[in-house]
Amino acid sequence: VWSFGQISFVAVGAFAAGLLTSPTATRQTSMPTLFRFLATTQISNTESLLLAVGLGALFSFLAGLVLMRLSGLSAGIATFAVLEITYDVLTYWDKIGPGATTLALVPVTTSMTVGAVGCGIAIVVAFAYQHTRSCRLLRASREDPVAAQGIGISVFRHRLVAFTISGGLAGFAGALFVHELGSISTGQVYIDLTFATLAMLVVGGAGSLWGAVLGGMGLGVVDAFLSNAENGVAFGSVNVTLPNGMRVVIRGRPQWWWCSSSLPKGVTGAGSSV
Repeated sequence: VWSFGQISFVAVGAFAAGLLTSPTATRQTSMPTLFRFLATTQISNTESLLLAVGLGALFSFLAGLVLMRLSGLSAGIATFAVLEITYDVLTYWDKIGPGATTLALVPVTTSMTVGAVGCGIAIVVAFAYQHTRSCRLLRASREDPVAAQGIGISVFRHRLVAFTISGGLAGFAGALFVHELGSISTGQVYIDLTFATLAMLVVGGAGSLWGAVLGGMGLGVVDAFLSNAENGVAFGSVNVTLPNGMRVVIRGRPQWWWCSSSLPKGVTGAGSSV
């Protein structure tokens, strides 16, 4: 089952960790409609990581009770619906968060080292799960779920286990994410991040753990390079700028060429007739 709603678990982990580690005084003034326990509870950054894992796993488990009974395209569309519902709830229900505004003043604790350790933990958990009996049975049922059920494999149960573990890891990633940025909004954990993660899987290969890891690293490096390259790349004392591309071609074309190329066939000028 391809999950297009995995970022919804990232969002839950990010907002839970960010909200409960931000200053309570700020919450009470900038978010006066919060539930009382959310407005007054304060936890440490380490506790927020554990909370994000638990909430991500719980949310994915509850969603998986329905979603993991589906297969194919219907399952993918249903997971995308979970993403949309999560986005709407976090955006418009201001009793559980900042709503459409940005959650700010989150402690910044995710350094490069902490992020690398977090990635390592996620990889170890995924690698360990790959070698469990549940994962082997799940892989065996991938090609023919009906045949797998016929020999006694509970496809639903093993899918639910995998989905719950992935939700917990996604929540963990969300907590690391918000503690790296120091702020979070619903737009940051929505469509753009969803397609970015899907692109990483497609490039690296969704069928293997190391393919996903290498795909994520590769696209991350390319994205960082291109973000800086638009202002020029320094090689020692030489600054190399990228070509301006089609912008110069379009702006440099003669005006008559632009007009004539945009007219219907048989028309040679703005005042001409066929």
